[in-house]
Amino acid sequence: MYQKRIQFLNDVCDVSKGEYVLYWMSHSQRVHYNHALGYAIERSKEFNKPLLVLFVVDDKFPNANSRHFYFMLEGLKEVVIELSRMGVKFIILRGNPIERVNEVANRAVMVITDKGYTRIEALWRSRLGEMLDKPLVQVETDVLIPVEELSKKEEYSAATIRRKIKTLLEDYLREMNLPRYDVRGDLDFESELSLDNIDLAIKQLDIDKSVCKSKYYKGGYSKAKENLKFFIENKIQFYNQLKNDPSKDVLSNLSPYLHFGQISSLEIVLELRGVAEDLKSGFLEELITRRELSYNFTTYNENYDTFECLPKWAIDTLEAHMDDDREYTYSLWDLENYMTHDRYWNAAQKELVITGKMNGYMRMYWGKKVIQWSDDYKKAYEYLIYLNDKYSLDGRDPNGYAGIAWVFGKHDRPWVEREIFGKVRYMNDKGLERKFYMEDYLKKIDQLK
Repeated sequence: MYQKRIQFLNDVCDVSKGEYVLYWMSHSQRVHYNHALGYAIERSKEFNKPLLVLFVVDDKFPNANSRHFYFMLEGLKEVVIELSRMGVKFIILRGNPIERVNEVANRAVMVITDKGYTRIEALWRSRLGEMLDKPLVQVETDVLIPVEELSKKEEYSAATIRRKIKTLLEDYLREMNLPRYDVRGDLDFESELSLDNIDLAIKQLDIDKSVCKSKYYKGGYSKAKENLKFFIENKIQFYNQLKNDPSKDVLSNLSPYLHFGQISSLEIVLELRGVAEDLKSGFLEELITRRELSYNFTTYNENYDTFECLPKWAIDTLEAHMDDDREYTYSLWDLENYMTHDRYWNAAQKELVITGKMNGYMRMYWGKKVIQWSDDYKKAYEYLIYLNDKYSLDGRDPNGYAGIAWVFGKHDRPWVEREIFGKVRYMNDKGLERKFYMEDYLKKIDQLK
């Protein structure tokens, strides 16, 4: 099954020239359970050429700010240490990834990379494939089942993709140990960004610094493993019953680490093997079915971050209710600064702004209310993308885009028709109060600083 993760992105076959094997680490920012790194080590041993691992920090990455860069660099700092222990040369360069990878690839035997699932990541790889005069090989390692192996088309819902996952999953649930790296060679490359002092590194970057780093989540594989261990030992037994309750703390908090590729979903699933099925079923539904569905969505729907991605029934019903009266409407400034009449919504937005994360059930409510308070559905969609991408550590991500699309009816079904929402599913504050102790949630959020 390893072979099905591999895709050649150009038709160049000549590997007769070059001083090293180059692995351009991009989406998969880790050492453990990294199939792309494993493949790169194998090719290094095959050609008896040293391995060079490159990461390019792109100051201009769309919608990224200092919060995202802090978390990412904290994770890369651990990668530097781990690869150094293995004897693998790792460098960080700055600039346009296409240009910088092409520059370093000039002396490489071949170039290996992992797979990205957003528009810009796909563009980088496509352009490089056209430019390089040596093989460019992509190894997919951030989903359990390679997207195109799981399905050749956009899936309609969780139900349709769940059946396909069930058929293929067991073949991909395999331990993954890196080959031993024993090729030596001096490589005359130096990093352009030191991670010894991340505060200083952030100051050197020409990025949006308007959003502060999260005091609640620190990046890195070691922190991801700590969270996973704590979740298994203390939370998972309550997950199925309490995961939607925003006043409780039973979530794994792994989504930021998955977003930056700092931990593999495969490793998480394998770590859960000793947990009873009835305890982990709800968590695995999110980690496997919903996550793989979101990657299918951004792969096959080119409009994944716009209103146009929605199914026809949802677009039709919303447009039919465009002129319905709204009791409240709010500007983007009102929303961003949690200045609405709804104290539950304000609390959810405050949690997002301050911590960089939000309870999943509250994220659904958060999105539904913006629909209700906007006089234009496309504008509401843009507001949600903006807020999620700006403040969430796991924003700019297939899961985030799929989650916002779901709010508007994607991967869902038509419901009873009502004002403003038409046949799109509705949520309200009375539903929150029936299900949860919302005063406890408000108290928890009020303590955030």
